[in-house]
This record gives sequence, C-alpha cells and structure tokens, in this order.
Amino acid sequence: MMKIKPIITAISIAIVGASVSALAAPTENTRTLPVRTADSLPSIAQKVSLNVQENRSNSLDTRVQSESADRMTQLIDSKKKSEASQAVAADNMSAAELTLKDEQSDSTDDISEGQAVAAPSDVSSIDSSDPLAFELPESEKRQDFSDDPTIKNIEDKDGKRYTTLNLSNYAQQVNNAVWSPNMKVNSAMTIKMQALLDWNHASPGPIDGGWGMNSKKALINFQAMKGLPTTGKMDQKTWDALIKNIPANKPVLVTYTITEDDVKTNFASTPAGAEAKSKMKGLYYQDIKEMFGERFHMDVRYLDKLNKNKTYKVGETITVLNTRGPLNQRINRVVANKADKTLYAYNDNKLVATYPTTIGSDDTPSPHGTFKIINKVKMPWYKATVGEGAQKKVHMLPPGPNNPVGVVWMGLSKPSYGLHGSPKPEGISRQASHGCIRLTNWDVLEVYANIENGATVELK
Repeated sequence: MMKIKPIITAISIAIVGASVSALAAPTENTRTLPVRTADSLPSIAQKVSLNVQENRSNSLDTRVQSESADRMTQLIDSKKKSEASQAVAADNMSAAELTLKDEQSDSTDDISEGQAVAAPSDVSSIDSSDPLAFELPESEKRQDFSDDPTIKNIEDKDGKRYTTLNLSNYAQQVNNAVWSPNMKVNSAMTIKMQALLDWNHASPGPIDGGWGMNSKKALINFQAMKGLPTTGKMDQKTWDALIKNIPANKPVLVTYTITEDDVKTNFASTPAGAEAKSKMKGLYYQDIKEMFGERFHMDVRYLDKLNKNKTYKVGETITVLNTRGPLNQRINRVVANKADKTLYAYNDNKLVATYPTTIGSDDTPSPHGTFKIINKVKMPWYKATVGEGAQKKVHMLPPGPNNPVGVVWMGLSKPSYGLHGSPKPEGISRQASHGCIRLTNWDVLEVYANIENGATVELK
C-alpha cells in the first residue's frame, strides 16, 4: 500500500498568482489494452443482449425482446444484492477482467509517494543525485505541454463532423427507442437511457450498454436533481424529465469520420514503473481507440462492439456516442460521499451535476470535513517517489491522460488531497484510491470548467 505524506520539493508552481504544491495520493500502473478487444470482451450486460452487427436486420429488437423475459422496471428495480452479487452486475461484469489486472498491477507498482505539480521549473538546477530531486531526460527539459491536444480531444467538438448517415440497424434502433411502461429489456433502450443521463449531467461513467452500479446511481441522482422520488426505477415522470430539454431528433449514436489529425495524435504504450514512465515524452493515449473512448464517453470495449472490423484509418467512418453539451453551471460546492461513491456538484443549494467517483480506501481513507479548492491544474506533472531511506529516488512523470492523476488536478486546503482524473475510467467506483477523489478525465474536466477557486469541498 502506498504511503502518502507531504514532500519538500524544489519545484515551483504558479497557480492563480500563488505558489502551491498539491499532493496526489493515488498511483496506477499501465492499463493492458489487449484485454479490451471485441473478441476477448465478456458480455457487456448480464441481462441485456448486445449482439451488435452492422448489417443486422430490423428484426433485432423483436428477437431481443423475445429472448428476454425481464421488463425494464424489473431490471432497474432488481432486489438489493450482496457485495459479491454486485460484482457480477452488468457494468461490473464488463470491467471485471480489467479491474483484476488493475489490482494486480497496482500491487506491484514501485511508486511509494507522489506529488502532482503544474510544471517542473529550472530543472537544470536540480541535482539528480539528491533523493528529493527528480530525473528528467536531457531532451525533455524544455518540453512544453501547453499546446498538447489531449484536452481538446476530450472537450472540443468544434470542427468534428457527425452525421446519421449509414448507421447500422442497431444504431437506428437506439436512436428511435422510446420508453414505455412494461416494455421488455433491450440494449437499445439501455444505451439511450445511459446517454440521456450523460446529457443531463448525471454521469453514468463510461457508457457500455450494461445497466449496473454506475448507471443505477446516475438514475437515482438524476431523480434527486429533478426533485423526483429517488426510487432508481424508470417511470413516466422520470422519462419525461430526461427528455424534457433534449431535442426530439437528437441522435444517441452518430457516425464520425476519422481525420488525419486523429491519426497523427501522439500515441505510446504506457510502461510499468516510475523510472520508465519518466523517460517518456508524455503519458499519451496508448492507441486511437483509447482516445476515442474518452472523447465519446465510451467503454473502449463497447466502441469495439459497435465498430467490428474497423481499422481506424483516415477517412474511415465509425459509430460513436453523441456526447453531452457543456454544463454551463456555476459550481461553488461539491460533496464527495464515499458510501455513495458519488461526487455531487452544487450551485449554492441547487444540485446541478453528479459523477461516479472513487474516494479513498479502507487502508487510506479520505478525511471527513470541509475544505477548499486552492489550485487548479490542467495537464499536471507527477513527482513520483520510489523506495525508502537511502534507496529513495524521485522521478518526474510527464503529463498526459495516462498520468497517475489524469489530465486535471484540483488541490484541496487539506494537504495531500485533491480532485483529479484517472487513466483508468472503467475502474471508477470499483478501484481504490489513496484518499483522493478520482473521476473520469471527461467528468473532471467538466468540474474544472465550472468550479471556482475557493469552492467548498465536503468529504463524507
């Protein structure tokens, strides 16, 4: 288990006119992308059939309905299960293999302490023999990440062309799905519900076609946002609220044509170990599918399911999720509830957004209390400490979506704690953190864009 404590550092950070060092507790090892292929992917939903085929006939929905005896309300209102039973719920099943690999890699991670920083300053003056210094390759000493495209890849839809041309029968069924009482379970309706929750800023995390822990939480949170009974059940009032401010013709799944800029994005496998990571030019996306997963708020394996036999080359058209628009709500208070594994965002007393999150662990629990946001950093560096005593060595890990704190760090007035992103979005709410508040990179960017410095953070 990683031990986290404040570190005396020679790195200077200038954030909003103040010099602030923000300690980040969590560390994570490389994600093993080969397990996330369509061939090796377990069933995305335990109860929901997701047999996606580009040329499937219009009989898909009828066939799915005939094969499923459960009704939508029964799926959402299923009996409470033990923790062991929850481990095989739909979206947990889709992440089971990856989560196991995450736990195995975390257990062998060589990083014992860590610190998120805005940027290294005057690295030439730092003695790499000093255990409190960090190592940075000579070629990287003047590297500037201010123009790195990662944030734009996640946030910016300008200039990207989305159409509904040449959609598969399955995608058309998703777009045309309408909830009705007593309807039978089908994957088209499940995806549409996840998308509607995403559009209403009750984030279900990575959209995967399975109705599990994060999706059910998102529905309950949306009901709370709208002042409806928080039953976790779909009903007519909840459906009406979900679609109230959404254009009737807004498609859930759209086609996107891959551009030259997409293909020319920097990609690199993330190595294991702090020293190897420190020698990278950036902790970039490992491949184009990982980048599209974050851009379109999708589990990469669901992206694979939708786009079988695609090569992801320039000019190729793929099917992706039509993601939400900007929140455009002032956030001046957030509540991180460990029991709910949820971050609640407020504008004064109005609940405006919710996000699945990982908050601490049994061994390194997050503190209880009220704190303040004291600094906000996009594309942070990460100062990783390896070893102890005379063997202690420090490495500076470059920014990128696979940085241990993702693409955003927001430090709290409680030293060594903060809100930040994650290189493993599929593990949110399932993995453990070392006391900090971890969100998907796209969710933390939405919080970053709307939260104020000085905003209140309540840890429960």
